[in-house]
Amino acid sequence: MRLEPREHRPLTIVGGYPALAILFAAAFCAMLVAFSGASPFSVFALIAKGAAGSQFALLETLTRATPLIFTGLAAAVAFRAKLWNIGGEAQLYAGAVLTAVFGTGLLPLPAPLLIPILMIAAILGGAAMLSIPTFLKTRFGVDEVVTTLLLNFIALLFVSLLLEGPLKDPMGLGWPQSKKVIAEAALPKLIQGKRLHFGFIIAIAAAVVVWIIDRRSALGYEMRAVGDNPKAARFAGIPVNRVFIKTALLSGGLAGLAGFSEVAGLKGNLTLDLSPGFGYTGIVVAMLAMLHPIGVVAAAIFVAAVFVGADAMSRTAGVPSYIAQVMVAVSLLAMVTAVMFTRYRLRWR
Repeated sequence: MRLEPREHRPLTIVGGYPALAILFAAAFCAMLVAFSGASPFSVFALIAKGAAGSQFALLETLTRATPLIFTGLAAAVAFRAKLWNIGGEAQLYAGAVLTAVFGTGLLPLPAPLLIPILMIAAILGGAAMLSIPTFLKTRFGVDEVVTTLLLNFIALLFVSLLLEGPLKDPMGLGWPQSKKVIAEAALPKLIQGKRLHFGFIIAIAAAVVVWIIDRRSALGYEMRAVGDNPKAARFAGIPVNRVFIKTALLSGGLAGLAGFSEVAGLKGNLTLDLSPGFGYTGIVVAMLAMLHPIGVVAAAIFVAAVFVGADAMSRTAGVPSYIAQVMVAVSLLAMVTAVMFTRYRLRWR
């Protein structure tokens, strides 16, 4: 038995295999729920109700999806060019740190000027964080998987140092947190009294911009060419290393916007637990979306809905909320397998 590339990929295969993957993930998780002693139909209904059964639930799902859209786009852009960016957490915190530095009164500007400046600072911070591993990859051939992964831990230690030192809020009762961003630096709420903020709109706009870059620009063509075959791209005259650098700046900048969104839109200040793993979950989102920028939005909302709905479900049905992580993991594995079989077929010797 061997894998053989498909010469033609009809729509029935391209769309059918991912659909089968979703059905398989649902059936597998239903079996796990049944083993726990609960009814799969009632558990899934409770998850759906907890994620979108009311205005509050729906807005919480969209709020949770906002940083996942940014980190999912960051992973999708990098993976498209075969730049394995595992450092979304570090880039997110780089953007969050610069937002906290410039947004707590250092720049006394009106909101129409201050918010764009904070966004640019966050983009530059995230881009700089990923440019280091990319330089090591293009100059010395260092594996970016290792360097980006290790930078996540370095970034967290650096943030901890800042929160215990120069950025620590003197009015924070000893808690390791920064000062609150000033009112001019805070993103407005989309609905008064709710947590959903303007960062969600920025995330949707970012997805559209990335789609335009991917499909309508020379850089998008170069990224796809380098990702498909870097040797052929180099032979065709495409500057592969330069494409890696541009990809890193775009990918890191998107992840940095996730940090800006969380500080300026939701939390209001920088804390060490700002991200519960948004950088890593963004990789799952990108893979579920098959690296499509618009698909990232749908995948991020799906993952957020699973987690938000599972939290509500566990309080009612008595099933551990860890089932959400299992559902996302199984969905990812099933989708990756489905994508593989849309590109390759099994041949029996």
